[in-house]
Amino acid sequence: MRSDEVKKGWHRAPHRSLLRATGLKDEDFDKPFIGVANSFIEIIPGHFFLNKYAEIVKDEIRKNGCVPFEFNTIGVDDGIAMGHDGMLYSLPSREIIANSIETVMNAHKLDALICIPNCDKITPGMVMGALRVNVPTIFVTGGPMRAGHLPDGTPIDLATVFEGVGKFEKGEIDEEKLYQLECLACPGGGSCSGMFTANSMNTLIEAMGIALKGNGTILALTPEREELLRKAARRICEIAKDEKLTQEYKIKNIINEKAIHNAFVVDMAMGGSSNTVLHMMAIAKEADVDFDLHKLNEIARHTSHIAKISPSLQTVHMEDIHRAGGMSAVMKEISRRSDTILYLDNPVIEGGTVADRIKDAEVKDTSVIHPIENPYSEVGGLAILFGNLAEEGCVIKTAGITGSRKFRGKAVCFDSQQEAIEGITSGKVKEGDVVVIRYEGPKGGPGMQEMLAPTSLIMGMGLGDKVALITDGRFSGATRGLSIGHVSPEAAEGGMIGLLKDGDIIEIDVDNFSINVDLPQEEIEKRKKEFKPIKKEVPGKWLKQYRMLVTNASNGAVLKAE
Repeated sequence: MRSDEVKKGWHRAPHRSLLRATGLKDEDFDKPFIGVANSFIEIIPGHFFLNKYAEIVKDEIRKNGCVPFEFNTIGVDDGIAMGHDGMLYSLPSREIIANSIETVMNAHKLDALICIPNCDKITPGMVMGALRVNVPTIFVTGGPMRAGHLPDGTPIDLATVFEGVGKFEKGEIDEEKLYQLECLACPGGGSCSGMFTANSMNTLIEAMGIALKGNGTILALTPEREELLRKAARRICEIAKDEKLTQEYKIKNIINEKAIHNAFVVDMAMGGSSNTVLHMMAIAKEADVDFDLHKLNEIARHTSHIAKISPSLQTVHMEDIHRAGGMSAVMKEISRRSDTILYLDNPVIEGGTVADRIKDAEVKDTSVIHPIENPYSEVGGLAILFGNLAEEGCVIKTAGITGSRKFRGKAVCFDSQQEAIEGITSGKVKEGDVVVIRYEGPKGGPGMQEMLAPTSLIMGMGLGDKVALITDGRFSGATRGLSIGHVSPEAAEGGMIGLLKDGDIIEIDVDNFSINVDLPQEEIEKRKKEFKPIKKEVPGKWLKQYRMLVTNASNGAVLKAE
């Protein structure tokens, strides 16, 4: 066992002495040591109950002949951090989380790992850290939140509240109505109920095979979720106690090129958050998988978009996907289009293959999970656009487009999200404009803020299908409209988005995967020579360190290690 390095032999007597201080007995030193990485934090709705989840997991680990050691990571709630400089810390928190997993697991030579994340950057951060350690690992997330409901039964969620702010600004609803939305949208614990970033990532880790069947859709704080926790704990012990299984189920044997491909197929089929591209590129790098962004458009061409979930379709939430058959039903339906669309031979953590997991799945509600004969679209719900405005690519959630998939308009440029919010609310943005929000990339922000506030204002003010928005920042999974993020290179590194001026004509063609500014090359070269990027003041040392090391979004915004 890996943990023998800290617990076996006469020269480890001091180590055992310290371990005895934590309550270990003689018999425990022959058992596998299991890390329980918990992201319990009281300010995040998807996490405030995870301390109880960890107790369930540890109880089951002890019952199954292993020794659990719980440790914690930090967490940032993107919704609460949204719209002020707290959001600068959200994406950087992913790196702290990954570093925490690597540090604790390798410093103490733990044999296996069970991760309990749920929201925002925490799930991908834990995946990245686990890949660095490369021991058997199971993820069991906190589970999605139930949808909220208005008194008349209309389903609502967090995106409804953000868009309600825009409607209030426009005078379409009063303060009493906005208060009602605020109080009813988030009825209890769990990751926000739509296909926002948290639930997108929690379904993708199920698709990759490192989480058990049902992980992405079983609701938080239910008996079914508790049984999933216990099942995960039993399985990690089964693996850790068997040397052959320990080698077979190292996380890098599951998250390989096939698993990354499968995750993106599912993402396309469900119209997940554009943030998944950022995180999956980072995960691919940690898994030593060389994944070219151009491949995503090829995947999109062959993947039918068969499930729409809020915010793309505000009447459908994660609980509806679960009722309709869950992720396994989605994957089985996708596989009907082609024998080669998914790698069904890839392993999954419970044993067997993807094919074994989904063989008995069935779609129980075709109004929620459409048959491939009647998809929302013949192509997937995400696209990567390239052109002189994004030479290294940018991302759009095509599933959330509310107007035309082609757009030509004049640039209205803002050098920060706050400038954009002020400009939108003051009426600076008109029908036919392209809103440009720059210096919000990983380096320029720094930290790559989410743009839910400006996109929600645009939707709430009735401009959702009348303007486009591009940014080197990123979007919440709750974003709708012709919203294009992750523009790379970013403004802070001299990308074309930083050279734009008000009135420049921008052309977007989603179906041809293109985004360009209509300028002569000589004018572009002239602007490049004159360009001096803005360097913002930042509030803390960690953000300054992050800015020095971070790469752009096309590289997953990972930190340079060499």
